Amino acid sequence: MNSTDENAGWRRMIACVSIHGFGLAVELMDTPSLSGRPVVLLHSSSQPRIVEASEAARLAGVVRGMDQASAQSACAGLSHVYARPERYAAVASRMAECLAAVSPDLEPGAPGMCYLDLTACQAYYRNDPARIARLLLDHLHEAGLPAGSVGVSGDRTTARIAAGQAGPDGHLVVPPGEAARFLAGLSLHELCGAGRGITDFLAEQAVHTCGDLARLPHAVLAERFGNHGRRLWLMAQGQDPTAVRARPAAGSGGATDVGVLRTLPPACIDEESILASVTHLIRRLRQRLQREGQDLRRLRIRLRCPEGWRQFEVTLTEAGASPSLPILRRPLRRHWFGEEVAQVQVIALAPTDPVPHPDFFLPGKRRRRGQSEAGAIRDRSRTGQSQIP
Repeated sequence: MNSTDENAGWRRMIACVSIHGFGLAVELMDTPSLSGRPVVLLHSSSQPRIVEASEAARLAGVVRGMDQASAQSACAGLSHVYARPERYAAVASRMAECLAAVSPDLEPGAPGMCYLDLTACQAYYRNDPARIARLLLDHLHEAGLPAGSVGVSGDRTTARIAAGQAGPDGHLVVPPGEAARFLAGLSLHELCGAGRGITDFLAEQAVHTCGDLARLPHAVLAERFGNHGRRLWLMAQGQDPTAVRARPAAGSGGATDVGVLRTLPPACIDEESILASVTHLIRRLRQRLQREGQDLRRLRIRLRCPEGWRQFEVTLTEAGASPSLPILRRPLRRHWFGEEVAQVQVIALAPTDPVPHPDFFLPGKRRRRGQSEAGAIRDRSRTGQSQIP
């Protein structure tokens, strides 16, 4: 499985680099004395819920989501540390910088995860995905980062699942031709976007694994869930069409994405409330960009559902225009199926400079409505405005 023809590359080659339990791994990296001991990462002192647990703590029965008091009673000698989001963001940026030396086509995913598109550079590495995976792990070690795992395949979903099965400091290569067989026995919950509503519907069709889904006619999902259903059907076969979207490096001078976030009332399932929040965030984002001399042309709208983030993009036809409710409602219904929405986020993709307005305060007389340029010149010549002083 880990070999490939040196003279022939893949049509697509995607790598996923993942550091499991990223927050706790960073804490253990900063405090080596905690290594090997039962340790948990807590959200904060005001919310003492377990976010991540070390292997020793998990063996003692500590699980994610448990409160601190229950964890202490389950595991004697349990240590705890509080989450430091700023520190994790800095380490994640360092991780992306060191991996970009292998391929500049890199997209940061969840904290401690990066996707790399190796299609264009695979020939440089002699079309050897295992060699590239080892090189990525070496870059993590050289940067002094926690041990990670690498999965390489022909699409994002298979690469991510392969990285999860590789184990710490390991790699797993799944050639595109073997991806469907590799995924066949996995639960549908391994697919991003397969929430409870979708899995309950598929369970009624006796579909429980990726292999079952691959055998289901794609029209069944497409008619019920639209493009999202088609994508899930392709993901189950190792043909996830999602591309790696390379982002400009910080400080490169290129346009960057800017976003605003709003938390909705508990158990919000009302479409009108969601649309009202989206339009409110769009107005806020436009005002913010206009203060910085920029304008809004492309939007990414994200909804935080119980199984994760749903997102879609909207393009404005004109600079300064506001999207109408029908323009927002159509893609919303294609990507959201009535689940509870906890948060709404609107992101401006690569904000642009605004279209300059004409300067109406230039010296000289403006032409009258319907007057030609030649007529305006004759008027200026009669008043002497066209003469050189």
